[in-house]
Amino acid sequence: MSAPNRNSYWGHIFVDELARSGLRAVCIAPGSRSTPLTMAFAEHPAIEVYSHIDERSAAFFALGLAQASEQPVAVLCSSGTATANFFPAVIEAKYAQVPLIVLTADRPHELRDSGANQTVDQVKLYGDQVLWAVDVALPESDPPAVAVRNLRTLACRALDRANGLPRGPVHLNFPFRKPLEPTAVPGDITTHEDAAPRSNDHPFTTFVRGTITPTDAQIAALADQIGGAQRGLVICGPRCPSGDFPAAVERLADAAGFPLLADPLSGVRYHAENALGGYDTFLRAASEWESPDVVVHFGAMPTSQTLIDYLNRVSPEKRIKISTDGVWADADHRIDTFVWADPAIAASQLAGRLGERPRPQHDDAWAARFTTAETICWETLGAAVGEDYFDGTILSDVVDLLPEGALLYIASSLPVRHLDQFGRPNRKRLRVLGNRGASGIDGTVSSALGAAASTDAPLVLVSGDLAFYHDLNGLLAVKRCGVNATMIVINNDGGGIFRRLPVAEFDPPFTDLFLTPHGLNFEQAAQMYGIDYVRADERPLFRRNLLTALTSERAAIIEVVTDVEHDHARRLAIIDEVVAQVKAGLIATG
Repeated sequence: MSAPNRNSYWGHIFVDELARSGLRAVCIAPGSRSTPLTMAFAEHPAIEVYSHIDERSAAFFALGLAQASEQPVAVLCSSGTATANFFPAVIEAKYAQVPLIVLTADRPHELRDSGANQTVDQVKLYGDQVLWAVDVALPESDPPAVAVRNLRTLACRALDRANGLPRGPVHLNFPFRKPLEPTAVPGDITTHEDAAPRSNDHPFTTFVRGTITPTDAQIAALADQIGGAQRGLVICGPRCPSGDFPAAVERLADAAGFPLLADPLSGVRYHAENALGGYDTFLRAASEWESPDVVVHFGAMPTSQTLIDYLNRVSPEKRIKISTDGVWADADHRIDTFVWADPAIAASQLAGRLGERPRPQHDDAWAARFTTAETICWETLGAAVGEDYFDGTILSDVVDLLPEGALLYIASSLPVRHLDQFGRPNRKRLRVLGNRGASGIDGTVSSALGAAASTDAPLVLVSGDLAFYHDLNGLLAVKRCGVNATMIVINNDGGGIFRRLPVAEFDPPFTDLFLTPHGLNFEQAAQMYGIDYVRADERPLFRRNLLTALTSERAAIIEVVTDVEHDHARRLAIIDEVVAQVKAGLIATG
């Protein structure tokens, strides 16, 4: 490897090793101090480079790209406050377990704490919000072979750690002295000893991770606990594994005879034919139902507060959590058995073991109560969304109209809750993603567009007005990164979710300091970024515009202006109607 100076040499070795270790994408914000790495990325044929002006947007774009591809993505910026703009995405990546390689350029050590311009303390800047942090050594003239090997192993270790258990962000801070550009410095690099990797095809260090497989005795013990129960539930929260897991947990629920309650972000609701999704509404009618004896939980905490409240209220003999990463997901601290195992393997083995045994104790009527309530719930909700045009209708129509294999990116706050309540399970294989690690609204647009960059399938973002406003900068990625997406903005003129909280009774200051009405629409924003725009004030128009956008090669914003007071009252009325219908239906069926 020839290089004009030590910085170029350093940057090219590191980027080359990232590529050999599997990195395929990087998001770069402009800056001078990061030039050696930027040039190396730009020249590497195996790595896709996405250019962003705003660091916060760059980091969230990388986050969405990593979410959707399920592969690590790097993000690079210069020194100074630019590095702090990565912080929100770093936090989300940690709590959502998204593999992010955070690369920051820095001043050399002699300029730190010296008053030098654009110099801040970047060593371990992100604290314990990253899984691993390294202050990389300064490039040297003709570095010794061990220094080059160290740099290559750092690249390998970064990808391995980001892909580890749990997954998450890692941070490498690179100090550079000038010259930063690839200008020739005579005598700087005269030897390239040990600069090449071990082979042309493999990483310098290959990490091999085994699968955490439960023993036969462990599976037998779990099968006894599950199979001996009269009543039980399988809960799939957000961020369950993809791959073989949805089919495996479907078989487990069938073999156990347990209702399968699937969060919209679990990857199971729009995969498993036996998945139930109406629980956020119908469990409000369950105050007198018998408690389950066993609850088996996969994934993160559910989105539904109704389901969380139900699980906190009941008293099962066993609460079993099965996870391969050891991350705790029980805010009420009731888990009594935590199984460290690959969820797909454990679910498949349990299904096989349970399918071989009779279930004399099983309460079929109790399980049937859930399926009956599910049917009544969706029949009632279907009638309600057909009669009126409100935020629940929008999410119902999105799920109905998305084609097989489409990707739905859902914003935090009200949209994800509306999806949970009105997004009926179906047999279409839909992927649903969202930033539900720390559940902030920042970076929503950028994350969705990053996810869109990973796939040729249609992507629809459903966002509230505040989340959309918060990340308007992210819209530049449509043009700059060549991304296509349909963005639905439900504009209720402020923070409508706060109407669900007791503070809504205290006005003032509720309207000014919580609801925060802004009076904005997003047509001019669409024009500024060259994105198609339409406002859909009626349901037939919304459905028609969504179908048109899904087949278009241009990005589009569909804005729906809603009345938050009307929609909130409508939702409460629908809940009351579902509860009444479920209670009446269960009495009628005995």
